[in-house]
Amino acid sequence: MRTQTYISALSVLVLLLIIGYFAAVRYNINPYHFVGEVVDEFNGVKVFYNGGINNVSGRLLTPDGYNLGIKYQCVEFVKRYYYERFKHKMPDALGHAKSFFDEKIEDGAINQHRMLIQYKNGGRIPPAPEDILVFGPWLLNPYGHVAIVTKTTDSTIEIVQQNPGPFGSPREVLPMEHHDGAWRVGNTRVLGWLRKKSNIFVYETAVDSP
Repeated sequence: MRTQTYISALSVLVLLLIIGYFAAVRYNINPYHFVGEVVDEFNGVKVFYNGGINNVSGRLLTPDGYNLGIKYQCVEFVKRYYYERFKHKMPDALGHAKSFFDEKIEDGAINQHRMLIQYKNGGRIPPAPEDILVFGPWLLNPYGHVAIVTKTTDSTIEIVQQNPGPFGSPREVLPMEHHDGAWRVGNTRVLGWLRKKSNIFVYETAVDSP
């Protein structure tokens, strides 16, 4: 009898956790923000609050019909950032965040789908301000994530992001290491970063100084 009671209580707990998870990813459970609220900006490009990470508010197109993405997902922000900052249009206007990084492309080569230079995490080129940082999928997010690098040091990078979750911050600092000529952002989900050709950045560190 006691075993049956324990199993029933555990089943109810699991069910409540599942219901809570789906509510958290689809609805805004943060009473201090509303969907569509401006919560940050970088170089004049606004970051909007989205509530649950799976919430959608329609598709955003430019006046000439270029697809920026689903409001207010992470992809919509980075594509809108590159469009407003550089008038950059990606040849492949669709795809989840994880599709921004193509593992078949050689490090430092052009990603033809995005028409940006692609660098892998752990390669010879560090991330630079205004690069697109690409995260792979994980257990609670099968679609991956993208963000914009705002600043770097010899040991950290800061990113600005849209849709980090109802209680997530639009800014996040990640550790970075430099060993034997390789630069690695210390988050195992980071696949690499994308860069526009004109985004030239000289990375200075004490390690590289004469």
